[in-house]
Amino acid sequence: MSRTARWTLVLGVLVLAGIVALLPVLRGGEPAAPGADADELADARQAARLPDCPRATGSDAVPRLQGVDALCLADGERIDVGKALAGRTTLVNVWATWCGPCREELPVLADYAASDGAADVLAVQVDSDEREGLEMLAELGVRLPAVHDGDGRGPIRSALHTPQALPASYVITRDGQIRMIENPRVFSRVEQVRKAVEAYGGAP
Repeated sequence: MSRTARWTLVLGVLVLAGIVALLPVLRGGEPAAPGADADELADARQAARLPDCPRATGSDAVPRLQGVDALCLADGERIDVGKALAGRTTLVNVWATWCGPCREELPVLADYAASDGAADVLAVQVDSDEREGLEMLAELGVRLPAVHDGDGRGPIRSALHTPQALPASYVITRDGQIRMIENPRVFSRVEQVRKAVEAYGGAP
């Protein structure tokens, strides 16, 4: 390659890099500030006002969830899910922002959780953006302890062998047994939730 050709190539690369850098401005926008996403996430947390996530009270762990951790949506801290759910009856509900039935079911679960004699409820957001999940919960007025299971098929969803079709609910018993609720798959009334928790072995 001649010297002239090399300089022409270098100049072309520099021009292309300049165009790429100017694209946001040419489109009428500006590059997002580095802290913009963090600020939006903090605002979403504040608007959702979710209760604290359960925390480990000892060294015991639910066997199938041993070593599994997730991000608490309320404060962004990571929790050891297996230890946090050990020794208690918990209804675990797996949902996503793109899931229409989830949107209908979450308020029912929140009403159940607020009722007398209810088991603990943990909402597990999967396969969807954390900020969008917080915004959806705020929009629905649902205030449940909730964790984010990461992008794609996260560790909780993998450990539970959650099907593609959502929502999916599980009863975790005090002795660490996990049972998927098959009937009904989607709750529409608080009484359905109560009966299902009892039928699948969960005495609060």
